[in-house]
Amino acid sequence: MAQDLKAAVMRSRETLLSDALGGAALALLFVGALSLPRLVM
Repeated sequence: MAQDLKAAVMRSRETLLSDALGGAALALLFVGALSLPRLVM
């Protein structure tokens, strides 16, 4: 099972990296949106 998981990660490494970067961008946008009310007042 560990070999299957490792093989799946190796096959989709580029997709996983892209998904991780997208998730980080969404998190930054979310934090920025929550900070806007504090900056306006």
